[in-house]
Amino acid sequence: MRLVGPNGEQVGIVRVEDALRLAAEADLDLVEVAPMAKPPVAKLMDYGKYKYEAAMKAREARKNQVNTVIKEIKLRPKIDDHDYGTKKGHVERFLKAGDKVKVTIMFRGREQSRPELGFRLLQRLAADIADLGFVESSPKQDGRNMVMVIGPTKKKSEARAEQRRRQAEHDVPEATSEAEAPASAPAVSDTDVTDTPEAS
Repeated sequence: MRLVGPNGEQVGIVRVEDALRLAAEADLDLVEVAPMAKPPVAKLMDYGKYKYEAAMKAREARKNQVNTVIKEIKLRPKIDDHDYGTKKGHVERFLKAGDKVKVTIMFRGREQSRPELGFRLLQRLAADIADLGFVESSPKQDGRNMVMVIGPTKKKSEARAEQRRRQAEHDVPEATSEAEAPASAPAVSDTDVTDTPEAS
């Protein structure tokens, strides 16, 4: 077999017995890495450490992987303005987080004969959230329901990065102590100060 050393160096073609002896002397494992090659290739390595590092790489890759999530919001054709505002707020929150939103209009009884009510409601919602998302799937009648899918303008990874940045800015103390203030700064009287509400 062709033997590769622990640091990737080529040892050469050796007998299996010699490779096992070298592995025992170095307190390492003899691992066959290319059994189909001619001759087969084996490497001297710490197999436990190799398995641990491979598992850590796979875990890191899974952590960075972005999963597409579709959230669903259900509306009625004759929804009142307050409820509509609440539902629209949920849609905006989902889109800001980088998720897709499936909006379903549920028709009951005689409402099924007035699909234009649901269509107008979906158009209104699409116009209201146009700065955060776009219509990915136009309104379609599906039995008693009408469905529209809205996609976010920001990718999920971008939304997460922005959320982390905002969190970091929020954690940084904004106030500067008197000891850190420049000595040349002019004195300010109480009458010169105007309270400004802090943006949330």
